[in-house]
Amino acid sequence: MAMNKKQIFPFSKQTLKSNINHYAAKRAPFFFMVNFAQDEGYFLTQENFHASELLFNFPYFCNAQNDVNLTKQNKKLQLEIQKVIDYKTYAHQFETIQQELYNGHTFLINLTQSTLIKSELDLIEIFYLAQAKYKVLLNNQFICFSPETFIRINQEGKISTYPMKGTINADLPNAQQILKEDNKEIAEHKTIVDLMRNDLNLVATQTKVDRFRYFELINTAQRNIYQTSSEISGQLPYDYLNYLGDIIFELLPAGSISGAPKSSTINIIKQVETHDRGYYTGVAGYFDGYSLDTCVLIRFIEQQAKQLVYKSGGGITAYSDIKKEYQELVEKIYLPFVSE
Repeated sequence: MAMNKKQIFPFSKQTLKSNINHYAAKRAPFFFMVNFAQDEGYFLTQENFHASELLFNFPYFCNAQNDVNLTKQNKKLQLEIQKVIDYKTYAHQFETIQQELYNGHTFLINLTQSTLIKSELDLIEIFYLAQAKYKVLLNNQFICFSPETFIRINQEGKISTYPMKGTINADLPNAQQILKEDNKEIAEHKTIVDLMRNDLNLVATQTKVDRFRYFELINTAQRNIYQTSSEISGQLPYDYLNYLGDIIFELLPAGSISGAPKSSTINIIKQVETHDRGYYTGVAGYFDGYSLDTCVLIRFIEQQAKQLVYKSGGGITAYSDIKKEYQELVEKIYLPFVSE
């Protein structure tokens, strides 16, 4: 399926931040996206929403066509895992991280990998067929179908974040109970909630945990999974729209896909990971002139030459079991729709 839209180019971090500040202060709608390294990103004003090759579908707004006819006859609505990181290489990374945990340089670290996959569907077809809370497509580059909200800000300046930590195959007997009582998952989730509450304290007052460890069911073509989230909120100053870009970058990168403490953990990630995350685990957001909704760019397929690469990962703590972590890495490789 062809996609003939205006080509766009990334901005520098400073330009992106300035654009967010400027348009938010004017209460003018916009969409933005920033990579994990926070050194570049994309920015669309309202007049360019329907003219660019960057498509997004958020809970309350979509700039993609709703009447697209997909040619999916004789195409399997699945993906095939062709090459995942070998267990020996993963074990070396895992052991390095365990030593860093033992030395006290990190308490939680999100380790990610690239997996070679194959699909009869192209990125545009996946975008239109995927069922996810947030979808983002940068034509011929990547597709993201994320279940994870990063921050939301309502019209009154209430800021909320929803860190997602904890995954299990929902088809297992008593899956929720297993996840709920897993000591590693409990420790990991508590750590990320503390981190995100401290992050909100940097920009807001009256921070509190509204909901702790609630479960969401994700339906996929491969399997169903449960994911665990919490909700944390605070109150921004009355004039926050004048520096919304500064607030967003103060909170980046998202704690759920980096770790704690952030600074030293990110340094470990750079040393241990063998791929470039790019826009994977970055953040995308839509501002409607009054409120902001953003997501973490996870569940991510990238086009690399003529190959497709799926990027996934998971949080590792001192309680982690290497076999379970390796399995979680694989279980997160899915297309978010049920095959026909």
